[in-house]
Amino acid sequence: MADRDVKFDVDRIDRIGIPEAILCEGKSPEQIIAGIDQALRAASSVLLTRLDPDLADALSPVGLDYDAQSRTAIAGTWNPPSDDPVVAVVAAGTSDLPVAREAARTLAFGGVASREYPDVGVAGLWRLLEIRDELCTYPVIIAAAGMEGALFSVLGGLVPGSIVALPTSRGYGVCRNGEAALHSALASCAQGIVAVNIDNGFGAACAVRRILNGKNSR
Repeated sequence: MADRDVKFDVDRIDRIGIPEAILCEGKSPEQIIAGIDQALRAASSVLLTRLDPDLADALSPVGLDYDAQSRTAIAGTWNPPSDDPVVAVVAAGTSDLPVAREAARTLAFGGVASREYPDVGVAGLWRLLEIRDELCTYPVIIAAAGMEGALFSVLGGLVPGSIVALPTSRGYGVCRNGEAALHSALASCAQGIVAVNIDNGFGAACAVRRILNGKNSR
């Protein structure tokens, strides 16, 4: 019955250069296993997102490469990229790391090497300035920030690379579960910043892959 609930898009990689992943939130273990089975018939591995630890335990017989912090898992055979990192994943605070790491794991699954720069938010601006020259070497940067989301504009005024703003739901009160950070990204006066939805580390990584695919196809 679960197999009839799932129709994995095995041709997506051929259409857009990015494979479908399995969003585990709201699915039963049986439905997730059905999706994994369909995916592995067509490819050697598949990415799972929003996989909470309890659900990961229920799927343990499948054999997953599971990362609890990012709530991501990989089923099947894969090798992390060994090339020099071409993407920087910058997190304003330590509490933003789960979302930032979802982006980093999604990039790694897609064969894109990245480097994480945690806890460099603008409340201690010196932390960001210390790594500015290094960040300037990356063609693409994912910036994850909650609270007021000031990191997006500050970073946009310091580095030349493409910036994908990744608002997080970290914060309280008027932060409104990430809405303030999202509005900050959308209203930024730093030219050319693009934004994804709140806590969408997977989507940020896919946006970066589209950017890199476009550069590589020229």
